[in-house]
Amino acid sequence: MVKRKLLALMTVATIVILSLVGCSSSGGSNSSSSKDTAKNTQGEGTETSEGVTEVEFSYPMNTDKTLTYWGTLNQNVSPNFSNLGETPFAKAWMEQTGVQIEFQHPPAGQDQEQFSLLLADGNLPDMMEYPWMNYPGGPEKAISDNAIIPLNDVFEQYCPNLMAYLKANPDIDKMIKTDEGHYYVFPFIRGDQVLCNTIGLMVREDWLKDLNLEVPTTIDEWHTVLTRFKEEKGATSPFSYEYTMGVLTEENPFTYAFNTSKNFYLNSDGTIHFGAVEPGYKDFLATFAQWYKEGLIDQDLATLALDQVSAKMTNGSAGASIGWAGSRMGVWINAAQATDPNYMLVAAPYPTLNKGDKPEMGQIENRYPNQGGVAITTSCDDVEIAARLLDYDYSEAGHMLFNFGIEGESYTMVDGYPTYTSQVLNNPDGWPLAQSLSAYIRGNYNGPFVQDKRYLEQYYMIASQKVSNQIWGATNAAAHKIPPISPNSEESQEISFIMNEINTYRDEMTLKFIFGDESLDKFDDYVSTIESMGLDRALEIQNASLARYKSR
Repeated sequence: MVKRKLLALMTVATIVILSLVGCSSSGGSNSSSSKDTAKNTQGEGTETSEGVTEVEFSYPMNTDKTLTYWGTLNQNVSPNFSNLGETPFAKAWMEQTGVQIEFQHPPAGQDQEQFSLLLADGNLPDMMEYPWMNYPGGPEKAISDNAIIPLNDVFEQYCPNLMAYLKANPDIDKMIKTDEGHYYVFPFIRGDQVLCNTIGLMVREDWLKDLNLEVPTTIDEWHTVLTRFKEEKGATSPFSYEYTMGVLTEENPFTYAFNTSKNFYLNSDGTIHFGAVEPGYKDFLATFAQWYKEGLIDQDLATLALDQVSAKMTNGSAGASIGWAGSRMGVWINAAQATDPNYMLVAAPYPTLNKGDKPEMGQIENRYPNQGGVAITTSCDDVEIAARLLDYDYSEAGHMLFNFGIEGESYTMVDGYPTYTSQVLNNPDGWPLAQSLSAYIRGNYNGPFVQDKRYLEQYYMIASQKVSNQIWGATNAAAHKIPPISPNSEESQEISFIMNEINTYRDEMTLKFIFGDESLDKFDDYVSTIESMGLDRALEIQNASLARYKSR
């Protein structure tokens, strides 16, 4: 049961007043009272002419509480800090909110294992940062399992900043509810559509110029480019990427050229399809198998890790890859130019079959991408303090902290624009920009806040990075992106069982087809096997979930 800690009775009218605080122009929203208020008026009340007692509230809070916060330590933080609480960002967050936070991080690579152990134990941290749509059975099951609390009343009582943002953005509001209408998370929100297109193909521009080639846009042009990289630049792995790495496993960028996906996608008829059984996927496999046979694809495809791809992309073994413009393109350019000042990578559009066609599909994220969201657990003894701590992140002051850090230290205001300082852009200890930023902000990864595009405008310092979003975003991908639907508890368990089996088999057979270990003459048998595993039922569940989402 949520504890009400306010000394005065908060009426419905008061709640409305608090929740209608306006959004700031930067994508955050103002708190009920500025953090710079001279005195902390938490718990004090003022009486209106109607006799209603309105509760005033300001940051920092007057509390001796220490809350526990569980979540993965980002890979750009961990090289320099063993705990998020050691960073200037976290120290400022605690100072500005008045709440001490004990950050708990699972060992690297053991996130899911520790998450499951915590749930089994039942003694949970107060707050848990996790992609809650991935919870077995979905977010609603996490609530019914008594792991996390529904947040509807919590938002209304203690979260005027987040409520104001959701009321101003009903499309986002729809995304962070279950079909039953329960809020369950303090969400990570991409504040602008440009922030949803950050992954794509990249290619060695200096090699293209040497060979008098244009940036490839079609499958045939890519074949020409990769062939000449191999034959004339000595690239032993012309195209290299991590087949088994995180978000990069979701799709192969060349699949989109055949207007399909290896996963679920929204078809033009408005229903969800599974691309890995469609004729277009067979055409992709035939193309990629031929390229692999010709040595145009990294022969270590099945086992590549980031350090291997990075080495190949910077030492001349590879000339093209897929990844983020910041942590891949920018990092590789800076690393390679230390020995080869002519080295340059540029973004390449998602490929098509016919020259001049607009790519129908491509990588794109939902503005609520199921990353960095924080839930309050049933073990939390003071829900109000936890909620107000997290609601601060959606205030104007919290928005600036999470996206830009500490004014005068990591950024200054220049003509109304939050501008990163040399402390961040040219770290005195020589840290890469991604690591330097991550000491002061969470804007360059995720968390419970609204991401500001102005962070990205400065994070991308190289000209080719700055235009990457527009190049990768020039597709019809949004029309095929499935919104954050959530099967109900029973459906989620069922589809999880079905798709775990299907995806394992699909991935196994995809590699066999590409490596030539299995003939594509067996593609129909492969499709029949997937269908026998319950694909029709999985599609039924997906489309039922989509229908419920539309009616939220």
